[in-house]
Amino acid sequence: MQCNETQVTKYGVRVFQLRLKSAEGGDINGQYYLGSCYQHGIGTTRNEEKAFYWYLKSAEGGNIIGQCNLGWCYQYGIGTTKDEEKAFQWYLKSSEGGNTSGQCNLGWCYKYGIGTTKDEEKAFQWYLKSAERGNIYGQYNLGHCYQHGIGATKDEEKAFQWYLKSAEGGNNSAQNNLGYFYGNGIGTTKDEEKAFQWYLKSAEGENITGQYNLGNCYKHGIGTTKDDEKVFQWYLKSAKGGNVMGQNSLGYCYRNGIGTTKNEYKAFQWYLKSAEGGNIYGQYNLGHCYQHGIGATKDVKKAFQWYLKSAEGGNVAGQNKLGYFYGNGIGTTKDKRKEFQWFLKSAEGGDINGQYNIGRCYQHGIGITKDEEKAFQWYLKSAKGGNVTGQNTLGYYYRNGIGTTKDEGKAFQWYLKSAEGGDIIGQYNLGRCHQHGIGTSKDEEKAIQLYLKSAEGGSIEGQYILEHCYHYEIGTM
Repeated sequence: MQCNETQVTKYGVRVFQLRLKSAEGGDINGQYYLGSCYQHGIGTTRNEEKAFYWYLKSAEGGNIIGQCNLGWCYQYGIGTTKDEEKAFQWYLKSSEGGNTSGQCNLGWCYKYGIGTTKDEEKAFQWYLKSAERGNIYGQYNLGHCYQHGIGATKDEEKAFQWYLKSAEGGNNSAQNNLGYFYGNGIGTTKDEEKAFQWYLKSAEGENITGQYNLGNCYKHGIGTTKDDEKVFQWYLKSAKGGNVMGQNSLGYCYRNGIGTTKNEYKAFQWYLKSAEGGNIYGQYNLGHCYQHGIGATKDVKKAFQWYLKSAEGGNVAGQNKLGYFYGNGIGTTKDKRKEFQWFLKSAEGGDINGQYNIGRCYQHGIGITKDEEKAFQWYLKSAKGGNVTGQNTLGYYYRNGIGTTKDEGKAFQWYLKSAEGGDIIGQYNLGRCHQHGIGTSKDEEKAIQLYLKSAEGGSIEGQYILEHCYHYEIGTM
């Protein structure tokens, strides 16, 4: 039988009255419970100052839960002035008395140097005490220590075991982490179905990161069937809860009409939230919106500023874009040296477009001394990473022996990769290889087919040579 609202209210008032009587009679447990009533507004008006007063009474009387809650009040300035040293001292008392929440909080203080000197080994030891006595937050933090080697030797299997204990106890953050461990085979055998199930538990427990990851599962079919509507719904929950990755992904859904009606204005708004929250991918996408006028008025200066934030935060795509803006004076003053520097950051970070562009800088001496060997090396990295323009350029370098030994066979192979990837210049150059037998057997029919692809894709070179071939009946007989 369910209680109606009036019954619940009457019950709360009765609880409050009983606790008030107990507290005023000097019972330290009653004092703690009365503080809780005032803190959460149970049977009375919420009053943080009175909550602090009764937690203090309880703590001074030796109640270890009251001591822990008093530490919390001092740590966050609830009903009193914030004082991290006092917070630490009360957590210490609570911990020494055996309170597992106090032990977990004390570990947190040692980990981050809150009210005391930072000491990761002591943090680990207090988390361990808390975890071994069944505290799910202590178990989660202990898993985190083992995962990252904080105060102890890194051990992913132990991390997995402690996250599992915490997750089974209902900690939705641990459930999310367990999903990640199963999804990537960390500390356990990879199992995408179990990853999905733990993300689902975390998401249903209102964990915003779990909701975002569950959206990813539905998007990519990880441990479940792909479902665009569910993708959208879970990203939406995550985004509304404040997860900046979820906000960025929700923007992507609105921009591309995934699981919802396409709406560029809403896409822009969610990218904005993500960007303002510090997400480097949201910042990049917001820059893209301003650059091209997607869901907002085109503004290249704002585009530059958001690309800059993204780049400074470490986004390699943002760094590459910033190099392009500096190189062309878009939204900022043209600066070839800065163009080179940002392309270099992007390239060193592994971005294949940045690698291609830094190769171009070395090839043409943009912001740096011309160096064909370095240009070749960066084009090679870009090409191996899958950049079709880099593959075409690498073919050119091998064919002409620029920055490397001349090798027509390798030239052909790289032109082939570029052409198969859809690059119209690569298709044109592969056609020339087939027409003239460069690195392969001469085959004019294949040459014509490739020239046709190149021309249909918009290549002027392809269109010109195709006309030439048709005129002289090359490969058309």
